[in-house]
Amino acid sequence: MKNLAKLLSLVLALSMLCGVALGESTQLAADAQTEVDLEAYEATSTEVYEAVLGDFYAAYLEAKASDISVSERYAKMAIAEAKLLGAAIMIPIESRGGNYAITRIAPRSANTTLWGNDSDRVHQMIIVKEGILTTEQVEHLRELWNETRGTGTYDAQAKAYLAEQGYELTDVYNYAYSSDPNTGDVLATSKQADSRAIVNTYDGLYEYDEENVQQPALATGYTVSDDGLVYTFTIREGAVWVDSQGRKVADVKADDWVAGMQHMLDAAEGLEYLVGPEGCNIAGAEAYMNGETTDFTTVGVKALDDYTLEYTLEAASPFFTNMLGYGVFAPMSREYYTSQGGQFGADFNAEAENYLYGKDPDHIAYNGPYLVTNSTAQNTIVFQANPSYWNADHINIHTVNWYYNDGTDALKSYNDFKAGILSGCGLNASAVEQAKADGLFEGNSYVAATDATSFMGFFNVNRTAFANFNDNTKAVSPQTVEDAARTKAAMSNLHFRRALLMSLDRGAYEAQSVGEELKYAALINSYVPGNFVFVDEEVTVDINGTATTFAAGTYYGEIMQAQLDADGVTAKVWDADTQQSSGFDGWYNVDNAKAELELAVAELAAEGVVVDADHPIYIDVPTFTGSEVYSNREEALKQSVANASDNRIVINKVDCPTSGEWYYAGYYYNTGYEANFDLCDLSGWGPDYGDPQTYLDTMLPDYAGYRVKALGVF
Repeated sequence: MKNLAKLLSLVLALSMLCGVALGESTQLAADAQTEVDLEAYEATSTEVYEAVLGDFYAAYLEAKASDISVSERYAKMAIAEAKLLGAAIMIPIESRGGNYAITRIAPRSANTTLWGNDSDRVHQMIIVKEGILTTEQVEHLRELWNETRGTGTYDAQAKAYLAEQGYELTDVYNYAYSSDPNTGDVLATSKQADSRAIVNTYDGLYEYDEENVQQPALATGYTVSDDGLVYTFTIREGAVWVDSQGRKVADVKADDWVAGMQHMLDAAEGLEYLVGPEGCNIAGAEAYMNGETTDFTTVGVKALDDYTLEYTLEAASPFFTNMLGYGVFAPMSREYYTSQGGQFGADFNAEAENYLYGKDPDHIAYNGPYLVTNSTAQNTIVFQANPSYWNADHINIHTVNWYYNDGTDALKSYNDFKAGILSGCGLNASAVEQAKADGLFEGNSYVAATDATSFMGFFNVNRTAFANFNDNTKAVSPQTVEDAARTKAAMSNLHFRRALLMSLDRGAYEAQSVGEELKYAALINSYVPGNFVFVDEEVTVDINGTATTFAAGTYYGEIMQAQLDADGVTAKVWDADTQQSSGFDGWYNVDNAKAELELAVAELAAEGVVVDADHPIYIDVPTFTGSEVYSNREEALKQSVANASDNRIVINKVDCPTSGEWYYAGYYYNTGYEANFDLCDLSGWGPDYGDPQTYLDTMLPDYAGYRVKALGVF
């Protein structure tokens, strides 16, 4: 459970909006402020969670029982997710990719594993110095990767092929980024905007290579006990920690992983659940994070000597080793950390005046391929090869330049790529048309592969913030107190949420960014991709009282669909022909939306809430209006909702002229009471390891689930 004692009490809207008298309707909800009562807020969160996600939680606990097979576990997790989707508290939107792109980067020369942080490592990229890879060359390299995967030869063969094609390679990678990292401490953040940068500054025990094969990094090998509970790693000798100037500060030792784990649990910034019972279940971790013990020696991570590291689990974990590529298992130099004011246990205080660790790139230690040599906010971040890196002779890229793009110019990335500033470029709808006009589209464009990231639109069912928590003059809701009370009543109604979900034309939404031709390419219909896992043996599970058998090889998505069908949820999350849960819109349906809305209108009327075209329900959606693409996306949703609801639901595009205001409304918040939206499409989730649990755990109650705060609870 997250430690709320360290959170500042923020200004919030009145928690009982539904009881506000109609005579106050002229007052803006954002002006009706009071300080939050955390005890009352937590009690309300528990009640709301049980009402909205109680069925999901009960089914999910069954799926996580320790006495069932892996196949039964997967089947029951699919059933639990069907309950989650049926609750209509979020709308699946898109995965990453599926757009047109042009590039100088050899495809698959960076890791493409679907989980963890290793896909953000760039040191093995293969980039041509001049020119643009043709569509044919991209496809050839993709096929070459498929043929060579697991052989360790793709890097050499890709380089040889590009040389044959007349290309010269470069050791510089140029990338456009949209959000500055807020910390250099990978163990104290769960935000990709942070970890995407930091992961290139350190190595872990094992990492996935460009062929998606896990390889030794700062460990040279490991053994596992017969009962699957004890993992013993041998640490590579000779690796060192350096500061941002490249000066040695310490040797890499087994204790670095002990210090890192303790610091991660002390910081409690959203990663800790991964090592508790909801994750790989490291012995003693839960007791330490809950304050039941302050003795970290009781936690199952120990340095047996300088180069021997041991992890002990409470129960065998089927995914422990594929978690090693995630930041939660990053090492940290104890010596350097304490030199920067860092302390452990009860003495940890990130707000202390002398606490400098992670505040900027000059206050972290590096053992990875790059040092951050320049970091200018909303401008440029420069990574230079670390000369002391243990594997310095085997990296392809020696300089990485990040260039800031605030998103206000739809053609900036394309123009920067055309000018040779960027190494690769995704093409939005405007850029596609410009590339065609420039003669660069035909013969050079390709469709980028999708991944397992699930970007979702979250419905706030317990909204308490009506302006940004960091600046209550930004992203201010236009709703009155009465409007907000009516919206809260509506969002508490299952049929209303389903009506809203089914009225969102996600194809029209996607077309604003990728064009009409590709509007379904990255569209998803579930949280966990339907083909993420499958049952490897025949399994029989209960679906609404009926024993239902699924054959060996049945995908997760097929079982999910069976439960949704049994529950009478009119949505398609699995296509049996394509064996996919993506590439089509299985939720948007005007007739179904109208039917659900009629049920909602009747139920709300019984509560005294009239819903018609003269008394619509207002849904605030923070909108990056500084970007034509993002503004058009929300306009597409607004129009589709108005049409499907006969103007009984109205989308308010809440003005966020800068990306910063937009991020603070729907991304940077830490608790549900800071979430400033009714519907927000700004974030999602990528898997940390290869098990559906990595997604579904984000929806656990009591601060255990990272994404549940998007619902306005915990």
